[in-house]
Amino acid sequence: MLEVHDLQVTYGHATALWGLSFELRDGELLCIVGPNGAGKTTLISTLAGVLRARAGRIRFEGHDITALPPHRFCAAGIAIVPEGRRLFTSMSVQENLDMGSMLPDAKVRRAQSLEAVLALFPVLKTKLAQPAGELSGGQQQMLAIGRALMSRPRLLLLDEPSLGLSPLIVRELFAAIGRVNGEGTSVLLVEQNVMMALGIAHRAYVLEEGRMVAEGTPQELIERDEIRRSYLGV
Repeated sequence: MLEVHDLQVTYGHATALWGLSFELRDGELLCIVGPNGAGKTTLISTLAGVLRARAGRIRFEGHDITALPPHRFCAAGIAIVPEGRRLFTSMSVQENLDMGSMLPDAKVRRAQSLEAVLALFPVLKTKLAQPAGELSGGQQQMLAIGRALMSRPRLLLLDEPSLGLSPLIVRELFAAIGRVNGEGTSVLLVEQNVMMALGIAHRAYVLEEGRMVAEGTPQELIERDEIRRSYLGV
């Protein structure tokens, strides 16, 4: 579904990603883990069209999307839940969700998508008229994921969804992410909470200083002593 070949991303003269190559298969939940500063947010922002690659290629469903304008990535079937959520805090929960379904195909099926989002996150059903800025951190993350799902993406990109949240809320969110994937949406999860991410992923890559240093199934990575000590924190 998603193929990345020799991807290089820079900030001015500083290189953030050094020739990354990997793939995400149709229907897969793939996680990319690594320490702070590894380049995880840079990678996911590039895959969403927010940042531009200096070199390399990104192919999605057989099409080269490397040079697409940022607004075309959503139309191509990719949605991102960015780090920090970036909600419209003065707008209502309902209005934030509606903003996720502005493309013609998504707008036609807005009622159906809203029903699915509220089934996934029932707490939002009682808060549709409430300003998004008044929600708790966990509820805001649910709203951010729900807004992305309103576009009916085929690939959902998640950047650090557990950041700043309590363990109980994190478990709820990861269970919801697993359900989204189980219903057919491919997921690329970038996450510092390594064990939670590996608990729901099919495969994983370890990113350090802008380079992929390991890959495999969660079990394969956990069984490697050097990976456990250096990258997984266990």
